[in-house]
Amino acid sequence: MQGDKESMKRLNQEEMLHILITLQKANRMTQMDSVSAEQVVSILTKCQESAITLGEALERYGEVGEQVIRMLEEYCEFLYQQSLYLGNAELQAEFISGIAALLSMIEKKIEELPEDKKVVVFLPYKASMWDSLESVWKAACEDEMCEPYVIPIPYYDRNPDKSFGQMHYEGREYPSYVPVTSWEEFSIPDMKPDAIYIHNPYDELNYVTSVHPMFYASKLKNYTKELVYIPYFVLDDKHLDTPGMMEQVEHFCMQPGVIHSHKVIVQSEAMKEAYVKVLADKFGEETRADWEKKILGTGSPKFDKVKHMTEADCEIPESWKKILHKPDGSRKKVILYNTSVKQMLDCREKMVDKIRRALETFREHSDEVALLWRPHPLTQTTLDAMRPQLSEAYRNLVEEYKAAGFGIYDDTADLNRAIALADAYYGDGSSLVQLCQEKGMPVMVQNVDV
Repeated sequence: MQGDKESMKRLNQEEMLHILITLQKANRMTQMDSVSAEQVVSILTKCQESAITLGEALERYGEVGEQVIRMLEEYCEFLYQQSLYLGNAELQAEFISGIAALLSMIEKKIEELPEDKKVVVFLPYKASMWDSLESVWKAACEDEMCEPYVIPIPYYDRNPDKSFGQMHYEGREYPSYVPVTSWEEFSIPDMKPDAIYIHNPYDELNYVTSVHPMFYASKLKNYTKELVYIPYFVLDDKHLDTPGMMEQVEHFCMQPGVIHSHKVIVQSEAMKEAYVKVLADKFGEETRADWEKKILGTGSPKFDKVKHMTEADCEIPESWKKILHKPDGSRKKVILYNTSVKQMLDCREKMVDKIRRALETFREHSDEVALLWRPHPLTQTTLDAMRPQLSEAYRNLVEEYKAAGFGIYDDTADLNRAIALADAYYGDGSSLVQLCQEKGMPVMVQNVDV
């Protein structure tokens, strides 16, 4: 957990100088005959409160800030002494003159403050999707002028009536090298980050889950100059000229995260062109130039992670090792079996039967092949919310597979470990297909009717 500095109010240099101007005006007001002693006390109290706010903001500047904080402490002592001698006109004049000189010195010091570090906030909600932000976070960590925070945010299951159900928080599931800051201790409105990165685009439009409403893109954009959305998925960008593919792109383009963000980073220039085409068609050709600036096709961090992660980088549970290796210690071929939410929703009972048949086939060849089944992490939650009649059958299928013990059931947050272990991919069409192809892995997409 990062320290207490995130709980303070963050002020930029311009805001601090504005407070100084207000304090200087207040100091002049205290010598006006029209201001009563009671009003002077009220003014001095508010000046002390403003000085404390300034002092908290200056703590970010280290030793340079401490010099100004000591001057502010001297200023507060002046205010206290001034309040004790309100009836003494001669002393009041001295206090007012001394305060004016001190505030001028403080103003000069604040004008000379070094450039503040950029506060960059990353707001993942599912730990399994952290790879869509990780390489950007690593780059921010290497930048001396950046102060990065990883703040996992809570999300809710949606009940069948679309109300919020159980809340989930996955902040303890991130890699040990990622320092996590509590979402309850970091005030985004107070800290006003220079940039905020998100990977959830749906806001209130997701009928299966919802991040906490305070982290909707429509709200976050008000607290930063740069709200950046990076999709948690990658799509097949080699067949964007097909109607079905463009329908997918259109679905993802028209989400609040795309509309409200200041920047959107997609996996390739081809995908950028597809986004711009859809958005210009929807909002008018005169908006094309704006979308061209906003959508950046600089690549997905998910590809960065896949390319560089190997089996040697993985922590492999002992229970998995027994399945991955033959009795003589040699390694089996590992098939990554991925099943998607979309296929389950579309094909219903047929999909449950298809998975059952596939698992039985892999069981028959388990002496030579190790199956690593990694269903979409929201499968059970989605069925509970949208296909309750299938929910129990799917749950039983999962439990039967686990009990059989011939394969691995991977419901952990670490998608990239599964890809690093696998020799080939089998399963539904999904963003995993693109990731496995990027890794150079053979891919076979299953057909529910076969």
